[in-house]
Amino acid sequence: MEKNSLKKTAVVVGGSSGIGFETCQKLVNRGWNVVNISRTPCKNSKVHNIAADAAAGTALSDAIRGVSEKYNISALIYCAGFSMAAPIEYAKESDYRYLFDVNYFGALQCMQAVIPLFKNKGGRIVLVGSLGGDFPISFDCFYSSSKAALEMLCRAAYCELKPYNIRVTGLLPGGTATNFTFKRKVYPDEENKSYSGNVNRAVAALANMEQSGMPPSDVAEIIYNLLTTDKPPVIKICGVKNTVLRFVSRVMPEKVTLKINERMFHQ
Repeated sequence: MEKNSLKKTAVVVGGSSGIGFETCQKLVNRGWNVVNISRTPCKNSKVHNIAADAAAGTALSDAIRGVSEKYNISALIYCAGFSMAAPIEYAKESDYRYLFDVNYFGALQCMQAVIPLFKNKGGRIVLVGSLGGDFPISFDCFYSSSKAALEMLCRAAYCELKPYNIRVTGLLPGGTATNFTFKRKVYPDEENKSYSGNVNRAVAALANMEQSGMPPSDVAEIIYNLLTTDKPPVIKICGVKNTVLRFVSRVMPEKVTLKINERMFHQ
């Protein structure tokens, strides 16, 4: 495909599975060029794949630079994510730094790579966050922290980039039924020590919440709408139920929020 193609081109980071894969599907089915950047390829034959690890130095920005030499990039969708269940006391530095590299710094690196490409023509950026960035999740606190940071990045970037017609949206899904549930790194009981019972309870509660949640295709449809609407919001919550949950969590007293967390994730 020539660089001057009339087709819009989207770069999806983390499009090999889950929400990212469904997003690739939606876009190619509606006539977009789609380039997936991830460690493993997207299995849709119409998607062009570039292998890169979100935690490996400048791998993502290097990949985007290569894509820009072949395509006129119109949109960036960042779906890469990593989760770990571990007590704060015993969490390994290598694990939580990797988590932040994938969930936050990878997204930042991608944004910095596409902003110069968009400044003269506009563009769309969608970063997939989580309601977990608003609501504390015991024993998955590093994931919650990274998604809270990602949400603030979206809000600040929205203000900075709006004058250039670059629209940034943070998408906040609640529980979503994907294999992400089963890829979570869970520390074993012997490493969790006195926390082991509560860690296991928290992991089970999260798994139930995710697997009973929205199908990823529904989340992908919301992403597509964000890319094509004239005035996308800075923050978009997936579904009415999750919208209400976020509102309630923000207006209720902090002690109530923490009590709910305790009941959900502790014995």
